[in-house]
Amino acid sequence: MSDSIKHECGIALLRLKKPLSYYQKKYGTSFYGLTKLYLLMEKQHNRGQDGAGVANIKLDTAPGTRYISRTRSNSQNPIQEVFANINSRFIALEEEDPKKLKDPEWLKTNLPFTGELFLGHVRYGTFGKNNIETVHPFLRQNNWKTRNLVVAGNFNLTNVDELFDILVGLGQHPKEKSDTVTILEKIGHFLDEENKELFNKFKNEGYTNEQISNHIASNLDVQQILQRAAADWDGGYAMAGMMGHGDAFVLRDPSGIRPVFYHDDDEILVVASERPVIQTAFNVPIESVKELSPGHAIIVKKDGRVSEQMVREPLEKKSCSFERIYFSRGSDRDIYKERKQLGKNLNEKIWDAIEGRLQDTVFSFIPNTAETAYYGMIEGMNERLNTIKGEKILELGDKPDPGKLKEILEWKVRTEKIAIKDAKLRTFITQDDARDDMVAHVYDITYGTIKKKVDKLVILDDSIVRGTTLKKSILRILDRLEPKKIIVVSSAPQIRYPDCYGIDMAKMGDFIAFQAAVELLKETNKTYILDQVYQKSKEQESISKNLVKNYVTEVFAPFTAEQISKKIAQLLTPASMKTDVEIIYQSIEGLHNACPNDLGDWYFTGDYPTPGGNKVVNKAFINYIEGKNERAY
Repeated sequence: MSDSIKHECGIALLRLKKPLSYYQKKYGTSFYGLTKLYLLMEKQHNRGQDGAGVANIKLDTAPGTRYISRTRSNSQNPIQEVFANINSRFIALEEEDPKKLKDPEWLKTNLPFTGELFLGHVRYGTFGKNNIETVHPFLRQNNWKTRNLVVAGNFNLTNVDELFDILVGLGQHPKEKSDTVTILEKIGHFLDEENKELFNKFKNEGYTNEQISNHIASNLDVQQILQRAAADWDGGYAMAGMMGHGDAFVLRDPSGIRPVFYHDDDEILVVASERPVIQTAFNVPIESVKELSPGHAIIVKKDGRVSEQMVREPLEKKSCSFERIYFSRGSDRDIYKERKQLGKNLNEKIWDAIEGRLQDTVFSFIPNTAETAYYGMIEGMNERLNTIKGEKILELGDKPDPGKLKEILEWKVRTEKIAIKDAKLRTFITQDDARDDMVAHVYDITYGTIKKKVDKLVILDDSIVRGTTLKKSILRILDRLEPKKIIVVSSAPQIRYPDCYGIDMAKMGDFIAFQAAVELLKETNKTYILDQVYQKSKEQESISKNLVKNYVTEVFAPFTAEQISKKIAQLLTPASMKTDVEIIYQSIEGLHNACPNDLGDWYFTGDYPTPGGNKVVNKAFINYIEGKNERAY
């Protein structure tokens, strides 16, 4: 994606099932858990570079001993800073008494981050806030071990106002109205309730207070706590939590919008947002990494028992397809295949655009994240070319002319590395968005790869959201090569509607597809549709979110996808361009063909998986019409 779009978060939960001495003996280190957690977080840095945090819980500590450790960072390199802070104590110990580094029981008793249960988090700040207080994990403290709660997640809830009011109705006074604090307090409230119920139960059975604490730790019903807490959540979430005594969970939303994967064996339980990071960190085959079912939680008890339990009734699975197109790690087996298929599915449209003249066409891609789809596109073009070669060879007859045969066999799909991103320049210029001349030099181009005024240039991007980088940078520099035509191809369909489940795309006016539709309405004297949609959206502001409909689809309804693509090309072509520009988007059918198991396509179709999505898209449209440059949730 040439535009900068942020994904919210990545999580990693890790539970060591054996005594710490086991890992020291088998793997030669007392820091097996920490090392693996670092790998899990570093391999998910694509999911968040604004902040990182780690929390650790020690099991079965004596009263008066610290058993929860937490450190967070919002520095430029947060993961590195977090682990540098953790390791600083171990480095000091190595200088003082290196033998103790090989004594896990001494370490557990005397130093932080040496327990059995870890929670790591990486974060992008999608609300413009990036102070240390917004960095996960969040901590809710109490003198009772079983009432301590640590939470981190990859999520966004659409009904925070409603949930905030529920908390106030319960008698709480939350310190702020954010979904993270709201979730922490909601789970915390029912954790307290569960503690009270168990305390009264065991008190009536004649146990002492000290005995009751142990019984609560053994009998805490995590599934019930989550069922009560999550009953009215609307959104996409992968929520991880740890209780102070050692229970832990990771909960996934009922539509499976946000991803969760886990691996469980006799040594360790590990849960993460990405499947390949588990495979890499623990060297396990894909078959041993499971996907957490929508609406379910993976729960690990203090004694090490692991189970997958239903918390919310699963809905139709609508896992986010845009996440697979762009944000997820391309090293995942299925995502790699899907991205290749996305590229291949564009070939028919590309063939028409180049009028079948492969000999006068050069194929390339921008940015690097589009590379996998590019391979699929080229693979499909080669298959088409081989068919053509076969037909032409048959036409030569039983005794083909060697020269003509050689000429046919030498036909090939022309591929070049056209543009190379200058990462350092990018870092510099983002400090001042007004420097359009600097923006135009974000990419270097490879001169001498194009036959001027003859070759068409096909450039594959994985998605076009705002189109800002295309207009201000990419198209301007490609124009210097003087191709006959520039064809920009998006492996994703037109992004028409805002996300509200954790990806930073919340304003209607930002989307170039929406801008194009508005321009077409003006040109066809149909701007009354904007007024109608506005009135319908305003009328829904006070009704239950379960009754809200997405009327913004009516803005796009009068036009075909091709008409909108043509207008997008006009809007994104700089006035100084000498070369014609065409823009081709993936079709919805092509998307579903490539990603048949991940049908969360609301960005492209407006088909939101939760009622809150419809409420958010209408609010985003109202904000646009009223000139409010603010988020809709």
